[in-house]
This record gives sequence, C-alpha cells and structure tokens, in this order.
Amino acid sequence: MTQCSYSCPGAQMIIYSLKQSDEGHWSVCRLGFSLFSNLRLGPAITLAREVARDEHARSGRPVCVEMSGPESTIRLAQYARPQPEPFVAAA
Repeated sequence: MTQCSYSCPGAQMIIYSLKQSDEGHWSVCRLGFSLFSNLRLGPAITLAREVARDEHARSGRPVCVEMSGPESTIRLAQYARPQPEPFVAAA
C-alpha cells in the first residue's frame, strides 16, 4: 500500500495529491490515504482532476490537485467558486 503525504495550505481547501510508488506507479490520495493506485501518470492526473471536480460540484468547497515536485509542490488543478465582490454603496 502506498503511503501518501498531504499538506493543507487553507483549512477549508480539500486536497487530492499524486504520489509515486517505488515501482514507478502513481496513486491518487486524500488525507494520506490512497484512493486509487497502480496508475500511470497521465491517467492518475486525469482521475484526480475528475474526482476533485466532482467533489467541488457536490460540496461547493474549494478543491485542488497537487503533485510534489523536486523543489516544490505543483498545483495541477484548482476548483473554487469566485469570492463575491463586496458591495460598495454609491455616495
């Protein structure tokens, strides 16, 4: 079983991450648990984006897909509703 790490830059952001196994396969993870495993990179990215998009559509919460790069985390997708602009009354 692939052990996945996760980060949480925003308390309300749901994060799906991609993690590579020692064998070179990829897993789609959430909260440190592997949801899907033994994938090639392309299908893993596609599946993670699909799951994240569905999560956002169902919950309305912001969701992103991330992959650890050699020096930093790479955000592959982000689904969030725009924040409403504050109403300013005309003087």
